[in-house]
Amino acid sequence: MAEEADFGAQRGKPQRKHDRRVLSRAPNSALDQRMSVTATATAPVTATPASPEAFSKLLDTADRVADELRRTAAERDKANATPRAEIELLRQNDLLQVQEPVEYGGSGLNFAQAAQIIRRIARGDTSIAHLIGYHYAQTRVAGLFGTPAQADAQSRRNASEKLFWGGIQNPRGGSALVLTRDGDGFRLNGYRSFASGASTGDQLSVTAALEGELVFLSLDVRGGRQGFTFLDDWDNIGQRLTDSGGVRVTDARIEHHEVLGEEPFIGNTLTPYQTLITPHWQLAFVNFYVGTAEGALAEALDWTRAYASPWESSGVERATDDPYILHTVGELVSEVRAAALLADRAGDALQAAVDFGPSLTEDQRAEAAIAVYEAKYLSTKVSLEAASRLFEIQGARATTSAYGFDRHWRNLRTHTLHDPVAYKAREVGDWVLNHRHPEFSLYR
Repeated sequence: MAEEADFGAQRGKPQRKHDRRVLSRAPNSALDQRMSVTATATAPVTATPASPEAFSKLLDTADRVADELRRTAAERDKANATPRAEIELLRQNDLLQVQEPVEYGGSGLNFAQAAQIIRRIARGDTSIAHLIGYHYAQTRVAGLFGTPAQADAQSRRNASEKLFWGGIQNPRGGSALVLTRDGDGFRLNGYRSFASGASTGDQLSVTAALEGELVFLSLDVRGGRQGFTFLDDWDNIGQRLTDSGGVRVTDARIEHHEVLGEEPFIGNTLTPYQTLITPHWQLAFVNFYVGTAEGALAEALDWTRAYASPWESSGVERATDDPYILHTVGELVSEVRAAALLADRAGDALQAAVDFGPSLTEDQRAEAAIAVYEAKYLSTKVSLEAASRLFEIQGARATTSAYGFDRHWRNLRTHTLHDPVAYKAREVGDWVLNHRHPEFSLYR
């Protein structure tokens, strides 16, 4: 199954409509009903794309890193330590800067290709795939919301310094982060109860409210940052190594250049191109769900070959010949392969929208988002089923806590509650049946 987990697939590109249908925007209740989003749209940086050989080498590197993570995953899950060593492993293997231009010292991958890295890392450790997935999405924020100069400067720094990005962006679970003007800069105050990679990040991508409207901040936090208190209170049943605890911010000084975009920073309307930021995050989720299912099945099948026993009435000598084990394996592998194919299609759809650039229409954005949300729905259902039913393949002895096979389900169950997948199914249905676009928020 380890070799099968590549699920090599022919990628199909969904058709794109070129008519523009502008809809009135619903308030974003997850933030503030009066908020609009401000930014200056910037075209993607023109750069040399990664060669097929370079991409293949990066996939091989991701496989090696995943194998290394897998060997200690159960032990590290129990220890629930801050994942500093794991982040350094990603950095040492040049996986943090893969999306930056080759000319700057990166690898030139697009986001759809980076998503394949996420999936492979998830086969070894879902928590670390979570971190690198958020990192990959957060390094794209400046290109969507910043000025061309801000986006270029951050890309150069990401590549040359191999920065790891954490985020303080979840709009739920805590008071809003409020940005107020203070002389030639700003002050930031507030609290968030969930912030992945925040205390371990070199750079933070932060959302805040400025005069009631949403702005994005890019903050260098190496060496600490006055006014930021990381609460180190993440102790959940899954995703235990994601450094996802709360953050309290008190009168933190924010410099003018750390706010993405241009003055006055508020009063503008978000473009369809800029709203692609949410499908970036959602595609990352899709891929670490699929990768976790692939990795869980690979572990289960290896264990079954080595240790499992057939049922007494099966009429066979080996567990690998037990007809009901074979039936379960066939079901789960088929479902996981299907989810992987849909994830690939979603990656192509999102990348096509990104490549189209700032003139992207509402319909084109909707088609890309819906492709991702279809994959989100299926990957959620399939991965949870696979992580639960793997014990039906292995048998009761596999529930021994030392093996840690339960971590796959705990990780998936924890993160799939991030935003209810039933709403993703509803958004897909509303688009297909009524041609209503998903209204932008940081969840859709």
